[in-house]
This record gives sequence, structure tokens and C-alpha cells, in this order.
Amino acid sequence: MDIYMRAGDSLWYFSQLFRIPFQLIIDSNRNLDPQRIMIGERIRIPGYTIQRYQIKRNDSLWTIARQRNLPLDTLLLLNPAINPDSLQIGQTINVPLRVTWRLVNGRQDYSYETMRNDLQRLLMVYPFLQISSIGKSVLGKELPEVLIGRGEKRIHYNGSFHANEWITTPVIMTFLNDYALSLTNQQAIRGVITSLLYEQTNLSIVPMVNPDGVNLVLQGPPEEEPYKSNVTKWNGESMDFSGWKANINGVDLNDQFPAKWEKEREDNPKTPGPRDYGGEKPLSQPEAIAMADLTKKRDFARVLAFHTQGEVIFWGFENLEPPENELLAEEFGRVSGYEPVETTDSYAGYKDWFIQDWHRSGFTIELGEGTNPLPIAQFDEIYEEVLGIFLAALYL
Repeated sequence: MDIYMRAGDSLWYFSQLFRIPFQLIIDSNRNLDPQRIMIGERIRIPGYTIQRYQIKRNDSLWTIARQRNLPLDTLLLLNPAINPDSLQIGQTINVPLRVTWRLVNGRQDYSYETMRNDLQRLLMVYPFLQISSIGKSVLGKELPEVLIGRGEKRIHYNGSFHANEWITTPVIMTFLNDYALSLTNQQAIRGVITSLLYEQTNLSIVPMVNPDGVNLVLQGPPEEEPYKSNVTKWNGESMDFSGWKANINGVDLNDQFPAKWEKEREDNPKTPGPRDYGGEKPLSQPEAIAMADLTKKRDFARVLAFHTQGEVIFWGFENLEPPENELLAEEFGRVSGYEPVETTDSYAGYKDWFIQDWHRSGFTIELGEGTNPLPIAQFDEIYEEVLGIFLAALYL
């Protein structure tokens, strides 16, 4: 919601007027110097949207404010051109509406376009979020990263490395929504005070690493050639892409990282296909390159890659993980009911590479149980299970 600075106003005053934490006001207006804001300058207020209201008989700004439990000055700010002493029946005014509901609907087939639309809606209501592109997919789709928080501890979550594991994206997006919602409404999540998380951590989220693959599973082949013909051929001429994990080039993005890549390749396919082909060399695909570059740039303290399925937490790699990894995995298991597992005979994954090169905490979290893609009917259950992991990864 946008308002405009008047003589005598300050960001601190707006924080008190709208009952929004001062730091969120500051972080929603990063382009402004709080000490040098000019009269008439646009100020973004997080956690609100504008509702239109039509004046009825006997209405006044004061009665409207009282009915909605709003300070009168909020209406004056949103209606600078209106004379409050001469309201007309049928006249329309702006009324601030605090957002107390989720903007993200995760209980649906969640395509790349759905994610992009949700990110834009979240940014409009929560402008303290920072959203930028880390690169592009094979088909040119921007790969968005969201940053939330201002602390020194850098944490990273990602989803949809594998195309038919797309349910991880709406799960992560729903947590992002709930986190922002709790901050503006100053309400804890499961007893966790999120304002402390915001001050102590900087959370990076890449909600959809493999957008071309996700759309292939959900919508079928793209129109572009040779990609349309290639994926159809690699899929045995079937139009059912529910078993597809790879990107649009037929490369499994979670077999693309230089962590014993050659060993992973030994028993895996040597040509493109729906799954398990790791490419002709590590980091050959733009999505994997973007994730590697982001990880080097951000210097994360901890990464969590969300996959499906199995309800397990993989936490080790070649005994290179730090000692606290096992303890963290046990806590993640306690809050979710998932089983911590040290390692598998699997290499070249994002988590593996992070542990190998940084010797820091990395995890692969396998959400839900069943056959991929998991049915959206599992969404609520999965979200309730993983919510504890999302929170614990930030506060531990």
C-alpha cells in the first residue's frame, strides 16, 4: 500500500500509525534515506492493501475509522484530495485493509506462471522482500530468488530441482507467505517469534530451480523446437510426462554438481531422457550453473534442498559434513516425524556439492510419501510436517 509523505510525517510515525514494525517500514523503502524524505515522496507500507468504500448516509471519516478500528489519520493519508467536512453519498474513498490471509494458494497445479504471479502479489503487499533473477532456464525463463531478513546468518531453501517434484514449490511459497504474514501481524508461528528470525537470518529462496521441466510435467511439451520433438522422443512418444525429472534438455539437474559426478555417471544413463542423465560434464546446464553461482555468491551457512518423496532427511556426504549436521537432522526429524538418514549411494547432488566444497550443513529433505508427482491432496499434510523444519533451520 502506498501513501505520500506530508509535512511533519516520519517513517516512525507511520510505523506507529499502522502498527507495523519500524524495521519493516525501513526495509520496504530501501530507496529512501529515512532522514531526508521529501514532502510528497511515495512511502510503501507493508502488510496492507487498499479497499474502496462508498460513502453512505450519515458516514464521516471518523465513523468509518471507528467501525474499522483504524486511526482517523490513516483515512486522511489515503484520501489527500478529499474534504472530510463535505463527503457526498455515493462518493468513493480509499480505506486501508490489513492483510490477514494467505495470498498463495498452494493447493493447485503449480506452474512457473503461477509462481511468478504469486511472487508479484507477495512483493506488492510485502515490499521488504527482495526478488531478483539468478539466471535463466534453457527456454529463457527467469529463475527468481527471494531474500527475506536482515541478519548475518545466511540460509538457503530451494525446490523443484526435479520436474515431477513440483509440489515442493507451493510448499516453499506457502511458508514464504506465512513468514511475511507473521512479521507484519506480529504473530508467532508455532510459538516461534519470527521477528527474531528476521533480525538474525537472511533467508534465500529459489522456489523453482527447473521451471521448464515443471511446466512440461503439468502442461505438456513446449511449442519450441527442437525441444518439443526431443522430449517427446525421449519420453517414448508418450504425452504422459508424470515420470519426468530432468530439465527440458533431458538432464537431471540434481546430478549436475561436481561431487563425485563421475561415480554417479557410472550406473546412470549416458543419453538424455526423463531422469538420471547427468549431462556430458558437471555444471553444463544453465539452471545448475545459476544455482552454483548463487551459492558461491551468497556464501550460505546452511542449505536445504526440498524434494519428494519418502519422508526422510539426508544429511551426510562422504563424511565431509560438519559434526552438527547429524544433530540438526535429528531435530528436523523430531519436528517433522521424518527419518534422518546419513547418506545414500548417490552423488553429484546440490547438497553433496555444498557439503564437499564448504564443509557446512547441507540437507536433502524428501517430502511426503507415494509416487511422484505426489497428489495435491497431500499438500496440507506435507506442509504441516515440513513447517517445523522451515522454522528450525532458521532458529537453530
